[in-house]
Amino acid sequence: MLTRRELLRNGAILGGAAALPSLLSVRALAQETSMRLYWWGSPTRNERTQAVAKLFEAANAGVKIKGEVGGNDYWQKLTTMLAGGNAPDIFQLEPGRFADYARRKTTLPLNDYIGKIIRVDKLAPGVMDLGTVDGQVAGMPLSINAFSLLYDEVVLKKAGLTPPGAQTTWDDFARLCIDLTKAVGQKNYWAVGNASRYTYAFEAFLAQRGKRLYSDVGVIGFEAKDAEDWYGYWESLTKSGGCVSAEVQAADQVQIDSNPMARGNAAMAIAFSNQLLGYQNVCKNPLGITTLPVAQIGGPSGLFYRPGLHFVIAATSKNPELAAKFLDFFVNDPEVGKILGVERGVPINTDIKTAVTPLIDDVSRKSVAYINSIADRVGPYPPPVPLGASEFDSRAFRPIADKVAFGQMKPKEAAAQLVAEGARMLKG
Repeated sequence: MLTRRELLRNGAILGGAAALPSLLSVRALAQETSMRLYWWGSPTRNERTQAVAKLFEAANAGVKIKGEVGGNDYWQKLTTMLAGGNAPDIFQLEPGRFADYARRKTTLPLNDYIGKIIRVDKLAPGVMDLGTVDGQVAGMPLSINAFSLLYDEVVLKKAGLTPPGAQTTWDDFARLCIDLTKAVGQKNYWAVGNASRYTYAFEAFLAQRGKRLYSDVGVIGFEAKDAEDWYGYWESLTKSGGCVSAEVQAADQVQIDSNPMARGNAAMAIAFSNQLLGYQNVCKNPLGITTLPVAQIGGPSGLFYRPGLHFVIAATSKNPELAAKFLDFFVNDPEVGKILGVERGVPINTDIKTAVTPLIDDVSRKSVAYINSIADRVGPYPPPVPLGASEFDSRAFRPIADKVAFGQMKPKEAAAQLVAEGARMLKG
């Protein structure tokens, strides 16, 4: 009679051949658990995101996250990867392009994962609406932020000027910029960058007029006169020396490191509230944060809470469930919350927001305080951007603004062209 030890030994020998394919399958499965993650951002964001990826790997044996960081060429590389069928499993989008990518079917709807793999019970009320396009959850909002105005506290104090605030009108702001540039008196240094080429700044300007950048039916939501006034404002400010030269502004790729303020050419920047930390990391003086100028005191602020960024799963991902698990981990894990802080914006998980706020540094706390301070001034979130919005931004809005800045086009002519390009590019 065989002993138990002999039986096990013989079974192992006899089953060796049968076990071989299973071992090969396990190895193959291990190879399939690598996942690509693609984002852009400051060095601080890169460090924090990589740390989260390592934490996810530690919690999921056999999983390898391949982090890929984009720079000024982020969108070009993403377009190339999508066109070549080589998209990352998860990639980062910003609200101005998010719906456009979703409608082009490049992102995987998350509806089947919500409440199953991706927990939403602790998220701020209504936050998933910020990731919804045409009734489908197209991506995961990562945070909440808002438009803001950042300023160098030391430069304004030395100039003897009062920083802008909630009661500052656009006319007040123009006078402040002109006075500040003159007071500093430094070559290649101005009060602020030329924000005429930022769709988000124009969107706030329009919201103060009761209009939108894009309408509910997916076409432009403004008139040529609105664009003419916008271009005219910045043309006048450029000529009076209140904002940077066209040559300096043209180098801005709408990222922190290329902004005139980050490059030492301006004392202020129209940016997003979560970017305060990124700007502070590259600016030597303490920075303040406030709201954008308004059309009139007591009128609409032009502000609304918006998703800081989205993570989406590529429609071609071979590991969608693993990718969904990572999204859940990114927004719901307490340790991840401690790593991320508020660099991408205020956490959407309310428990994590409460836990993180006492732990963050003074600069990050300013960002959270700002978000809390505008609660009674924010308006509704605008409709999702239409198909063609990305092209409109990069091939029409910015180039036309640059032509005005360089004196190659007058505001009225530029506004007419912008409206015409919008009609051509946007697929309502």
